[in-house]
Amino acid sequence: MTTDLTKMRNIGISAHIDSGKTTLTERILFYTRKIHAIHEVRGKDGAGATMDSMELEKERGITIASASTNVTWKKHSINIIDTPGHVDFTVEVERALRVLDGAILVLCGTGGVQSQSITVDRQMERYKVPRIAFINKLDRMGADPEKVTEQLRDKLGHNAVMMQIPIGLEADFEGVVDLVTMKALYFDGDNGETIREEEIPENLKKYALEKRDLMLDNVSMLNDELAEAYLEDKVTDDLIYKSVREATINRQMTPVFMGAAFKNKGVQPVLDAVIKYLPDPSEVENKALDRDKDEAEVILEPDTSKPLVMLAFKLEDTRFGQLTYVRIYQGKIKKGDEITNTRTSDRVRVGRLIRMHASEMEDITEAGAGDIVALFGIDCATGDTFTQSGLNYVMTSMHVPEPVISLSLKPKDNKAAENMAKALNRFVKEDPTFRTFVDPETNESIIRGMGELHLDVYIERMRREYGVEIETGEPQVAYRESISVPAEFDYTHKKQTGGAGQYGRVVGRIEPLRDRDFDFENNVKGGNIPSEYISSCEKGFKACLDKGDLIGFPVVGVKVILNDGNSHAVDSSDTAFMHAAIGAFRQAYFKAKPVILEPIMRVAVETPSEFQGTVLGTINQRRGTIISLGEEKNFSVIEAEVPLKEMFGYSTVLRSATQGKAEFTMEFSKYAKVPESIAEELKKEYSGKDKRN
Repeated sequence: MTTDLTKMRNIGISAHIDSGKTTLTERILFYTRKIHAIHEVRGKDGAGATMDSMELEKERGITIASASTNVTWKKHSINIIDTPGHVDFTVEVERALRVLDGAILVLCGTGGVQSQSITVDRQMERYKVPRIAFINKLDRMGADPEKVTEQLRDKLGHNAVMMQIPIGLEADFEGVVDLVTMKALYFDGDNGETIREEEIPENLKKYALEKRDLMLDNVSMLNDELAEAYLEDKVTDDLIYKSVREATINRQMTPVFMGAAFKNKGVQPVLDAVIKYLPDPSEVENKALDRDKDEAEVILEPDTSKPLVMLAFKLEDTRFGQLTYVRIYQGKIKKGDEITNTRTSDRVRVGRLIRMHASEMEDITEAGAGDIVALFGIDCATGDTFTQSGLNYVMTSMHVPEPVISLSLKPKDNKAAENMAKALNRFVKEDPTFRTFVDPETNESIIRGMGELHLDVYIERMRREYGVEIETGEPQVAYRESISVPAEFDYTHKKQTGGAGQYGRVVGRIEPLRDRDFDFENNVKGGNIPSEYISSCEKGFKACLDKGDLIGFPVVGVKVILNDGNSHAVDSSDTAFMHAAIGAFRQAYFKAKPVILEPIMRVAVETPSEFQGTVLGTINQRRGTIISLGEEKNFSVIEAEVPLKEMFGYSTVLRSATQGKAEFTMEFSKYAKVPESIAEELKKEYSGKDKRN
C-alpha cells in the first residue's frame, strides 16, 4: 500500500478512435517493466495489445472495455486506465474519468482534434480532470504538431502550450527537444528504451529558443513568481516545473508533448510529465453527500486514518464471480474487513482484494486512500458507495447517456433462452448504457444500446461466452412523442358499481416544454382537490408518458398545469384521481397536436478528398444536414447531422463508396421532429400492429 500520496497518480488515457491510445499504453507497460515484450494492436503475432485482453478486441483491433493496470515509474505508483475511443463505448470513458485525478489526451499528428477528441474532452471537463496532451504519430505523412496545438486552442478552447518540439517530421522524425532543459532527446535501442541526451541540432537552435520564450511567456502569465524571474533572467528548471504543475492542476493550461508511440519515440518524457504535472490524490477535491444530514456536502480527505469511503465504478463478471473495481477516496480497506453499501444498507465482508493488470490479477492484503483496486464476491451495482464506521455517505454518480437503438432477440431453443437470460443479466449489470426488457405486445426480448457496434459486440459475446444461438430482428429507433401546442382538459372520472364508487374531476392544460421531459404545476386553490390527492394526479399524468397514443413510444417535453377540479366526500380516492388524470391527458393529447421525434446523430466522416463528393452524396441521401466541411492535406473531414434511422448499414455503404478508405464516428446529438411522410408511415405501422394484437 502506497502511503505517500505524493508518489501516486491515477490517470486515464483517452482519445479519438485510432489515435494510438492502446499502443501508447503498451509502450508505457514495457518501459515500466510491467511487460517484457511489446505486442501491437493488430500485430502479426496475433497476441494483441496487453490491455486488449478480450478476444473480440484483438480481432477487431479496437478497445471495447476500459482496462486497468498499475505501474511504477521513478518510485511513483501510477494507476492507469486505458479507455475505448469508439463512441458506442463512451460509458467506459465516462466511468473511468469519474474516478481519475488526471488524464493524457492523445491526438493524432495528422488527424488532430477529431470528433471523438471533442467528446472525450467534454467528459474530462464534466469531471474537472486536469490533462496533458500527447501528439502521437509524428512519423506519419502529413504530421503537423503546430497545427494540432492550434486546434487544441481553437476547437477545444485549451491554453495549449508546447513543452517540446520535434526533431524532424514524417519519415525524418528522430526525437524531441525538451524546451525546459533545452536538450535534444533521442530514443535508442531495439525498442527506444535508452534515452540519449544531446545538444540541440544547430538548425533547430533558433526555433527552439523562440518556442521556449513562447512557453515561458504563456506560463509566466499564470504565475507571478515565474513572471518576476523571467523579467530578471533568473528562471530555473524547478521553477518552470512548479509553475506548469500549478497551472495544469488548476486547468489553466494543457502542456503538449509529442512523439510516435509505434516507433518507440517520446513515451518516457510523457511518463515524466505525468509525475511532474498531473495531480496526486491529495491535490484533488472529492466530495460526498451525507444522507444523515439532508445530503449535505462533505469534503473527503485522502487519509488512511479516517473512516473508509469508496466508489464502485465498474463491474465485470468472471469465472470466479463478480469483480468490482473501486476507487478509495478516504480511509483504507483490508482483506476480511466488513463494509456497508450505503444504497442498500447491506453489510458485506471483503473476501479477496485484487490489483488488476488488464485481465491478470494480483492478490493484495490492503489498499488505502487514493488507490484503485478490485474486490471479489461483492454484490452491488455500478455507482454504489461503500463505507465503514456507520458513515451514511453517497458519492455523486456519473453521467449515463440514454440508449438510442434497439434490437429484438429470439433464442433458438429453451437452453439458449436460459443462457441468454444469464448473459443479459450480466451485461446490464456491467454496462449502464445497455438495457434489456421484454416487449409485452410481442413477448420478444429487446436490447437497447448506443449504436450498432455496441449491440453487435454484446450479441457476439453471447455467442462466444455463453454459447447462445440467437436470431436478431431489424434494428429499432428509439422514437419519442411530444406535443406542439397547448391544450385544455376538463375530465371527470365517475364509476358506480355497488359499494364505494369512484369520483374525481381535474381541470387544467398541457403545454410543450423545451428543456425537460416533464413538469407538473399545481395551481388548485380552495381545496377543490384535497392536497392528499394532488400527488395521485401527478402520478396519473406521469403514467401516460410511458407510452404515447401516436406510435406507442414515450412522451417527452410536456408540462401539466392543474388549475381546478372537484372531489366527493365518499367516492374520491387516490385511485379515482389517478384515473381522472389519465383520462384528462388522453382527452387533451390529440388536441395538443402531437408530433413524433427521432434521434439525430452527429456524424463525422474522414475520407480522402477524391471521395468527398461521393460521401456528401451518401449523407444527402440519408436526410443529412452538413454542418462543416474541412480540407486537410488530401483529406476531407465532413461533419453532419443525420437521423439515426438512416444510418443503419452505413459502414458497408461507406466502405464500398470509398474503397474502404473512409471511416466515420457518430454520437447522439438531439431529438427532432420527423418529416410528415415518415410520421404517417410510422402511424400506419403502429395501427397495423394494434389490429394484429
